[in-house]
Amino acid sequence: MAAPATRRPGLLLLLAALLLAAPAAATLHPVDYLALQAVRRALSDLPGSSFFSSWDFTGDPCTFAGVSCSGDGRVVTLALGDPRAGAPGLAGALPSASLARLAALSSLSLVPGRVSGNLSPAVAALPSLRFLALSGNLISGDLPSAFSPALRTVDLSKNSFSGRIPSSLLRTRSLRTLVLSHNALSGEIPRTVTSPLVHLDLRNNRLSGSVPALPDTVVYLSLAGNRLSGRVGGVLRRLTRLSFLDLGGNWFSGELPGELFSFRIGYLQLRKNAFSGELRPAGRVPSGATVDLSHNALTGRVPPELATAAAVYLNGNRFAGEVPAEIAAAAEGGRMRVLFLQDNFLTGIAVRGVPSSAAVCAHWNCVSPPPAVVAACPAKGGRGRRRPPAQCGGRRG
Repeated sequence: MAAPATRRPGLLLLLAALLLAAPAAATLHPVDYLALQAVRRALSDLPGSSFFSSWDFTGDPCTFAGVSCSGDGRVVTLALGDPRAGAPGLAGALPSASLARLAALSSLSLVPGRVSGNLSPAVAALPSLRFLALSGNLISGDLPSAFSPALRTVDLSKNSFSGRIPSSLLRTRSLRTLVLSHNALSGEIPRTVTSPLVHLDLRNNRLSGSVPALPDTVVYLSLAGNRLSGRVGGVLRRLTRLSFLDLGGNWFSGELPGELFSFRIGYLQLRKNAFSGELRPAGRVPSGATVDLSHNALTGRVPPELATAAAVYLNGNRFAGEVPAEIAAAAEGGRMRVLFLQDNFLTGIAVRGVPSSAAVCAHWNCVSPPPAVVAACPAKGGRGRRRPPAQCGGRRG
């Protein structure tokens, strides 16, 4: 009966020796260890990439490229792929089931590459996930129906996601940055947006309908290249912190709020819509701004408040009258490097000399453009022809 007792100390010593001899990987939680192994089996380096060269499971996975762990041995950051610009990415199928087992994960990113598959709700809703960026791959299917309430940044751009934007995403209480551009998303933007968004980019999808009320925290807004329609003046008027606005290539209509031009917007892109009425800026546009209102149905006179911009595109509208002296002086002095006025109904274009670095175009108006303007207009801007008198009615020029 004493024999088992005499062997027990030996057994304990053997276990202790095994623990001391085990690789450092034993410090990582077993579930996370197996999850990382599954990630490695699912993904591979594209030619020219060596991202996975450090993923040697005889060592400590917490030292692998792209992996960071907490003090208690849980993976908290997983950055898959070489982040250097132009570096090849990864290929394979997104191992959603394995990623979902990383219960403490707070940051998940994937460099642009050839990774396909779906993004499961189990991954998007990981309770500690704050940063999710999988842009520039081949991930498809619907967006997950649930997202982590801790998320602050979501970038799923340049993939093949389809279906609707889930309403829960725009109600995520901590979400500051949402980038879903360059996908195949359709339907309306959810009507209720309560996330404290600062950066919202939904461009180049198939979204339709009107734009809902957005939080006044928004600084960057891009909805370009969709099928959105209706009036947006009421929405834009509230966004006093805007510094970047791109609504180009939609079907928006109605007048533009004058307050918009006095916001600190460095880039105002509203081209190829159906905006109409006269421009009545509430103040001068920020110095050095780009203002593109081309290819709309805007009428009235060109406002002098645009003279402080560095680039102004008003071509393809119905502006009439004379170009303000302030704008002509800005073009002549080189402070305005681009001034496109072609295809309007202008009757006076008093721009004399233009620096060689500037591009000024004014053909197809109710007056022939001055020789200096003809010479300063690049070939893509057209040349010096004027409208037939019959199109100009009683306008003089």
